[in-house]
Amino acid sequence: QVQLVESGGGSVQAGGSLRLSCAASRGYSFRPYCMAWFRQAPGKEREGVAALASDGTTTYTDSVKGRFTISQDNAKNTLYLQLNALKAEDTAMYYCAAHLGPGYCAITWRSWPYWGQGTQVTVSS
Repeated sequence: QVQLVESGGGSVQAGGSLRLSCAASRGYSFRPYCMAWFRQAPGKEREGVAALASDGTTTYTDSVKGRFTISQDNAKNTLYLQLNALKAEDTAMYYCAAHLGPGYCAITWRSWPYWGQGTQVTVSS
């Protein structure tokens, strides 16, 4: 069973940066086929932000390209999302998710069986 725990959220001013972390459960070999970050703002649908495949392929939603970077540290069993040049519209609860395949790895994939509890990002303008 995969357990994911996010951290690193907070409140920042527009233009600031944060780094979100998603730690996999202890004892789990951190080799999921696909890991991703999603976000959901109040009153809005959940949105895929970035995905990272086991071969290193990444995908991003257009609104964060050039500002956010997804990465992982296999030795630490941790997925990261670096958020730079934050905007007020980035305010949301951010979740990490994983799937073990089959299927493709992208934010458009719709079957994610494993989710974290979320970490809040608030950007003030």
